[in-house]
This record gives sequence, structure tokens and C-alpha cells, in this order.
Amino acid sequence: MQIGVPAETAVGETRVAATPETVKKLVAQGHVVHVQSGAGVAASAVDDAYRAAGAEIVDAQTALGADLVLKVQAPSVAELSAMKSGATLVGMLNPFDAEGLQRLATAGLTAFALEAAPRTTRAQSMDVLSSQANVAGYKAVMLAANEYQRLFPMLMTAAGTIKAARVVVLGVGVAGLQAIATAKRLGAVIEASDVRPSVKEQVESLGGKFIDVPYETDEEREAAEGVGGYARPMPQSWLDRQQAEVAKRVAQADVVISTALIPGRAAPVLISEDMVKSMKPGSVIVDLAAGRGPEGVGGNCPLTETGQVVRKHGVTLIGYTNLPAMVAADSSSLYARNVLDFLKLVLPAEATQIQLPADDDIVTACLMTQEGKVLRA
Repeated sequence: MQIGVPAETAVGETRVAATPETVKKLVAQGHVVHVQSGAGVAASAVDDAYRAAGAEIVDAQTALGADLVLKVQAPSVAELSAMKSGATLVGMLNPFDAEGLQRLATAGLTAFALEAAPRTTRAQSMDVLSSQANVAGYKAVMLAANEYQRLFPMLMTAAGTIKAARVVVLGVGVAGLQAIATAKRLGAVIEASDVRPSVKEQVESLGGKFIDVPYETDEEREAAEGVGGYARPMPQSWLDRQQAEVAKRVAQADVVISTALIPGRAAPVLISEDMVKSMKPGSVIVDLAAGRGPEGVGGNCPLTETGQVVRKHGVTLIGYTNLPAMVAADSSSLYARNVLDFLKLVLPAEATQIQLPADDDIVTACLMTQEGKVLRA
């Protein structure tokens, strides 16, 4: 089968959907891989490395015109026009973007959105959300450390003692856990909050302190368990108590990293303007939900500006929306392996066409469009 790997065209996107490592494995299976010239340069994968792996270096039109196209983000309108009807597309296609999926269906593509894979043990090796969130959690701490004008670890020097930075992490998913681990390695004192009580042990195992908010009703306890590995919206009564408890910690924090997202919904507001005002001058907020707030404004903090670093009320707010793209080499390496593992389900070794096993829950969950129809929205 002809497999195309075009360069990403979205603003700020530096990742690539296949690396020389994964290309070599695809070629060994008998496939012809067309990589657009320069597609991997920003991710430290040069054309010569792809050639050495067995790929053919081509132009954008040829890469997009393949039978199977591997991408990081959904194709633009211009890219869609270069893709042929009946081709297969694999990438992070945003399963909640109904208009985007309809465009893929209209173009006649069989499209797989890898973000829709179930959070099961079998699907772990192809879980793009986890692999990229891991990188985002790490990079969030690095960005905070760069903007914070003090040191993270406690230092006892001849000139006096420097106190350790206090870091509060809101939302303890994959990104939050990595943020805790990274900040701890840098010597910070960590506190973390999440609606799910099950993450308390994970937080403590990484050296953080869990901000515990007791549940008072059965409704609160049921919502707190989440579903499919994701958090669920909590009752307002619990949110009010949590906000009061978190507000105390935020006021004392030097760095706040917020990661709370609920699939298909606007990001919950966890850091109000009053809470920002209560923070010490020079404090830093890294909002990983930037651009996902109500009506696309803000994120977990309404003061966040999408894609910007701004200073408000003496606090620096970082609103970058694609942190994995800031660590393109490792992000691409992890993503490409996710893609390769998914392809094993629909493109067995030496197969000449995509196969759709109806009894495979991962394939079924990821399949968004087929034969001109949107199957998921």
C-alpha cells in the first residue's frame, strides 16, 4: 500500500506523523512510504534519515494523494482537495468537530480519529492523548520555571536560604501527574487537586499532597468516579467547596498548572479573577486548557489569552495551546509509535488495503467517516 506522510500546515505545528523508526517498520512490511520533503525537519528528522529508512521523498501533492495518509492534525481545506476519494486518513481529527468530520466525509475519506480510542489496557500503546499529555505536563513545568523569577528548589547558601517554590496542580490526569513528577524533580513543594478521589494515592506516590474535598452526597460520590478514565462534571455544591479550598492554596502558590478538561465540553473555570488577584506578585499560571473555555475564551482561568503569555494583576499567565509541538522530536516519536500500533489493527503486515474488523472495539471507536457518511459526531 502507498502511505503518505505530509508536512503539517497548522500554525505552530512542528510534529510529524511518522518518524524514520516507524517508516522503516512500514517499509519492512512491504508498504511504499512517501514522505513530503521537510516534513520532519522541525522534529529533528531530516530527509536523509527517511531515505535511509526506505522512504521516498516527495512533494506535498504526492504525499497527500496516497492511499493511506498519516497526519498529526486534521487536514485543511486545501489539503483535503489534494486527497483522493476512497483514501484512508489516520490522525488526531477532533471527534467533537462535527463540521470537520462532515468535510472528511464529503471528501470520501475513511477517517480514523485516534483520540477516540477507548481508555483500556489493550489500547494503551495507541493512546495519543496520554502520550501527548505526558509531554505537555513536562513542558508546562519547564515553561513555568522559565517565567518564574525565582528558583524551584530550596537552597541554603552563604548569602541566605532560598525557599522552595510552591506548585499547585489542578487536574490530575496524565498531564497533571507528569507535571507533579517534573516539579518534584526540580525541588518544588507540590499540592494537587482533582474531582476523582482515586488519584489521591497517585499524587502522594509522586511526592505531592492531595487537596482533599469531602463528598457529602451520593450524587457527588457517583460523579467523582468519572467514566472511561475521564472526569465527569461535578455537582455545583461540591465545586463551590472545592473552589474555596483550592483558592486558599492558590493564594499561597508560586506556580499553578491547570490541566482540567472534559471531552466535548468547555473547560471548567478553576481559577477565577479574584483568585489571580490573591496570588503573590511574580507568580505564574500555566493554563493547559487555554482556548477551551466557555465560547472558546480563556481556559481553566478566564484571564488566559489563547497562544499568549500575558501579565495580569502581577501574575504571568501562559496560554500556549500546543505544548507537545514545543518538544517536537519526542512528541513525534511517541505519536508515530501510537500510529504504528493502531495500523497493526487495520493494516496487517503485507496487506494491500485497509481492513475494518467489525468486532474490534478500538477500530470501531476510532472510525469517524466511511463511504461519505459521518459515523461519529
